[in-house]
Amino acid sequence: MADLAILVAGVGHMGRSHTLAYRELDGFKVAGIVTRTDSGKPFADELGVPHFTDYSAALAETRPQAVSINTYTGSHFDYVTQALQADCHVFVEKPLAETVEQAEAIVALATERRRKLVVGYILRHHPSWTRFVEIARTLGKPLVMRMNLNQQSAGETWQLHRNIMESQSPIVDCGVHYVDVMCQMTRSRPRRVHAIGARLSDVLAPDMYNYGQLQLTFEDGSVGWYEAGWGPMMSEVAFFVKDVVGPKGCVSIVSGATGDSDDIGSHTQANCLRRHFAGLDDDGNPTAPDELIDTADEPDHLALCHREQAWLLDAIRNDLDLTDHMQDAVDSLRIVLAADESVRTGQVIEL
Repeated sequence: MADLAILVAGVGHMGRSHTLAYRELDGFKVAGIVTRTDSGKPFADELGVPHFTDYSAALAETRPQAVSINTYTGSHFDYVTQALQADCHVFVEKPLAETVEQAEAIVALATERRRKLVVGYILRHHPSWTRFVEIARTLGKPLVMRMNLNQQSAGETWQLHRNIMESQSPIVDCGVHYVDVMCQMTRSRPRRVHAIGARLSDVLAPDMYNYGQLQLTFEDGSVGWYEAGWGPMMSEVAFFVKDVVGPKGCVSIVSGATGDSDDIGSHTQANCLRRHFAGLDDDGNPTAPDELIDTADEPDHLALCHREQAWLLDAIRNDLDLTDHMQDAVDSLRIVLAADESVRTGQVIEL
């Protein structure tokens, strides 16, 4: 079977990793690389593929069968729409779009054109995180889900965060991952969200905040909070909390992070999962010891990107039904955008 030609738009950290995955996977060939400036040309030259600074021209010239979009969210709606209209399958980094209306229009177009649309929810391909979700589902209801990802960023990473915050807050950009995890754990309808935020740097626009926390309530009584902060002022203490409590006990990701929240590898890294059982005997003592589930052989960041893109290839080659995947991407975006509205209005938002 012939390799699928894929055009890559954006080769920052995620785009570069995805491109390397396409190079390694049997079934893809990189047709070209698109970046807004010449910054991506050295990488394209290294791979021996053409480089473009005009996305529309790149689509027309390379005529790919798939497009990988790893740009800032502000370009997603336009880029994905053009790709689908050119009858390309699409991988797009999260969040899917800037608004729910845009996201719904993208999903409708992908369905109409019968093209595969995969959104970059990389945690769904991480064995430690999938096990984390599986165990959470055994803890009874309601669940209490506690998650955060704060980053003490400086240098290039702080500049990247500032670029993202020209249009999106941290609880929107990163929050879609963790809200998606909560929805997988509860399998219940989200009902309302409340959020708070703070602007901790004068370099940000007056209406932007670089620290936020959302609180989400589900129909089954489960509750969850997610916290995200970016910048050189953020604390390295308790920046990685992934913890779920239910009537039957709890499960936590014991982080393998070394204290450097600016290291993207630490964002998914786990030493083990710790499972605690709530059962007590007649004397009030635990009936079972905590269980430590070793995850030392988990994939690194590049290997995770490889798994994610292998799933894209599988979806295209074997015509996988992505209806639920696409709807989940819209739903998680709806929740974090409602949280952003809550920060700005001070109101609880009904979903």
